[in-house]
Amino acid sequence: MPRKRKLLAQLSALQNNTSFPQIDAVEQLNTTPGADPSPKSSKYFVIEKKNPQLQEDFFNQPCVSLAKSFLGQILVRKLPDGRELWGRIVETEAYLGGEDEASHSKGGKQTQRNAAMFMKPGTLYVYQIYGIYFCMNVSSQGEGAAVLLRSLEPLQGLDAMRELRRNARKAPSRLLKDWQLCNGPSKLCQAFGIDKAFDQRDLTQDAAIWMVPGQDLPGEQDVVATTRIGIGNRGEWAQKPLRFYLRGNRFVSVVDKKMEREMAA
Repeated sequence: MPRKRKLLAQLSALQNNTSFPQIDAVEQLNTTPGADPSPKSSKYFVIEKKNPQLQEDFFNQPCVSLAKSFLGQILVRKLPDGRELWGRIVETEAYLGGEDEASHSKGGKQTQRNAAMFMKPGTLYVYQIYGIYFCMNVSSQGEGAAVLLRSLEPLQGLDAMRELRRNARKAPSRLLKDWQLCNGPSKLCQAFGIDKAFDQRDLTQDAAIWMVPGQDLPGEQDVVATTRIGIGNRGEWAQKPLRFYLRGNRFVSVVDKKMEREMAA
């Protein structure tokens, strides 16, 4: 108790002295002699911290490892009007670069279209399919390797996502349910307002799109590894288990029931 009274007296004296941060003395109230000197939380003084943004060291890992590590992380999109859309990543696909017959960079060929796949880890690769829809990938460690983001679990800004999906489809339609908003790579891009303008953007630097760490990240037993979607005739590469999703999550685009039964057994 004498020590606490002394610290409170110091805090009182500091209130009129702007040359010292007032927080230091308050945080010492929760520190005991010989304990870890790092600041502890106090019920008397709460500091709100901004969610830490995932940095380059997170993205700089092998493609398959990154595809798995994305599961449970949060994608954030800030719209021009200031609204933020948040979605938890629940499904990904890995594309391993030159050796991967299903990859846009197969054979190590670099073009104007796929240039982002050869850029630093964390770079967005956005391409168009059927001349209408967009898909979003993130470059990883490895020449020409990237991870496709297939599905998100919407967390924040669902009304804005519905609005964006409705505008993208350009036709009257029924109201989309939560699980229908981002359960597919093109739906995800529509719901988050992602188009070709996002190609080659850096997730660690961009002001309109970034990632933050998720809560309660899944363990290996929660992740289903199965074949990729829409690969077509790519030989053995069509059968490789390079798609990953959270088992039991209703926001996943395509569920592999056979693989899930095998995991359960």
